[in-house]
Amino acid sequence: MAEELLINVNAFETRVALVVHGLLQEVQVARATGASVTGNIYLGKVVRIVPGMQAAFVDVGLARPGFLHARDIEGPRIITPDQAGSEKKKHDIRDLIHDGQSILVQVEKDPIASKGARLSTQIAFASKYLVWMPNEAHIGISQRIDDEVERERLRTTLDSIKQAQSLRGGVIVRTAGERASAEHLAQDLKLLSRLWERIRGRIDGARAPSLIYEELPLHTRMVRDLVGADTQHILVDHADTFERISSYVEEVIPGYSDRLQRYAEDRPLFERHGVEDEIARALEAKVALKSGGSLVIEQTEAMISIDVNTGGFLGGHSLEETVYRTNLEAAAAIPRQLRLRNLGGIIVIDFIDMEDEEHQRQVWRTLEKATEADPARTRMEGFSSLGLVQMSRKRTRESLAQSMCVPCNQCQGTGKVRSSESTSIEVLRALSQDYKARCRKKSVDGDYLIRATESVVDRLLDEDAAHLAELSSNIEREIRIQVEPSYVEGQFDIVLIHPVAR
Repeated sequence: MAEELLINVNAFETRVALVVHGLLQEVQVARATGASVTGNIYLGKVVRIVPGMQAAFVDVGLARPGFLHARDIEGPRIITPDQAGSEKKKHDIRDLIHDGQSILVQVEKDPIASKGARLSTQIAFASKYLVWMPNEAHIGISQRIDDEVERERLRTTLDSIKQAQSLRGGVIVRTAGERASAEHLAQDLKLLSRLWERIRGRIDGARAPSLIYEELPLHTRMVRDLVGADTQHILVDHADTFERISSYVEEVIPGYSDRLQRYAEDRPLFERHGVEDEIARALEAKVALKSGGSLVIEQTEAMISIDVNTGGFLGGHSLEETVYRTNLEAAAAIPRQLRLRNLGGIIVIDFIDMEDEEHQRQVWRTLEKATEADPARTRMEGFSSLGLVQMSRKRTRESLAQSMCVPCNQCQGTGKVRSSESTSIEVLRALSQDYKARCRKKSVDGDYLIRATESVVDRLLDEDAAHLAELSSNIEREIRIQVEPSYVEGQFDIVLIHPVAR
């Protein structure tokens, strides 16, 4: 599988794209402001414990306190001396930590929308092939490595390396570690253990809240996580970044040095590979399929919904075949779209109804196989009684749309605004009610002024002109209308204009 990693860097943002067989599979963006903090380690301070949620809020120096659940508190988590002999697990969070306590935590999920960062005391940091967990002791193997002989080789090799280096801590072999030599595994483990020693040194004398360890910058982290045997080129269009990545590659994965190239053509890197157009399409709700069908992907606070439509595809010999072929194509395309858009959480897919159970099984197998290429942890359930497929995908950072877009200032992110007809009727109703209320108080003195958007004013002067005239006659008051260019659709004001004293 031919892969290319494209790294575009300038003064205001860094973008990294993974292209496989000419198709964009993943893109990550880090702006000069608001960069990801996932993986960072902080010395935090407990500012509030919520027993009802079995959770605590911890100040780590970010805009909002992070969220720490009791189940994410493990091992020698408390760094204050008086806690050194505490039990590993207790049932109530108040037995684990207390207000004002200093605690070493790692960010598992970035702050998203109004939610603070998700924190854990289960410290872990990664290299190319391994994940080091200083508070654990076991050796784990990625579930994606399914060869039992290879799993046993890796477990035995790592056990020997740990004993040779006199290391205490847990380690997990990442998927990239499959077939890795003992020499490479030993080198990775040595790098990780040295990093942990440096982190421990920074804790001494630190005051909460403070940053103890910062995860690698986006470009280097993506090289670490995505570069593998199938990677043909790593293209970097920024001179200083190229030098930094070169140093990292030579130290950590020297076998890939010849694949790293400095991109210096006049045509922008992302434009040259069609990435700009792909990013623009990934921000749209509708995804066109080659057959003429389409996907409609909508992201909400609660879940991601995906609707499959046949659209203009009429290529089958029967309706069932047309539906089946459209669903097959959709099943192959959906995992790529989820990864590209970085959509996570609960996902519900509404495939077109199929009567043939074998067709359902084939669509399910296609979806399952396409999901195997996604490095994010996913879980899937088969077709429900309603014909829906439910799945979940681990979410650690904002989606592509959340990182690049803001809610519309007119619809506030709902995707809808009130029609001019609805607003016009509301204006007439509000004006009538205001007049009646003033009559009861005997405080009606003057004429009315309506301020609204141009579309509503046009509606009041055209289709609803008769209603407006009738209302003006009934209340025996002049009603003036004024366009307010700064108003958003659905917004209006009704003002009582008092007569000028003479």
